[in-house]
Amino acid sequence: MLFDQVNRELELAQRHLEVLKVVIDRGPIGILKLAEETGMPTHKVRYSLRVLEQGQLIKPSSHGAIAGDAVETFLSEFEKDIDELISIAEVVKDIGKSF
Repeated sequence: MLFDQVNRELELAQRHLEVLKVVIDRGPIGILKLAEETGMPTHKVRYSLRVLEQGQLIKPSSHGAIAGDAVETFLSEFEKDIDELISIAEVVKDIGKSF
């Protein structure tokens, strides 16, 4: 109940990251091939592509999605950003232990 929204957001972030990884590794790549490679339905892939494009992590090309202008910065800051989330989760865990 209390963590339902956090879980949904993390699952969504995981999906976006999976799509981004395939685009970086195999781009240019289209929606149908992305859906096949990730095992996700096309509507979910399409949504992830839209979110990633808004963040300039991918961009469209005539042959499919390719890595975007912000991907290098994103990847260089990824570990720091994940570590910050883990720190917050550890504080929440400690609070829970104090009950």
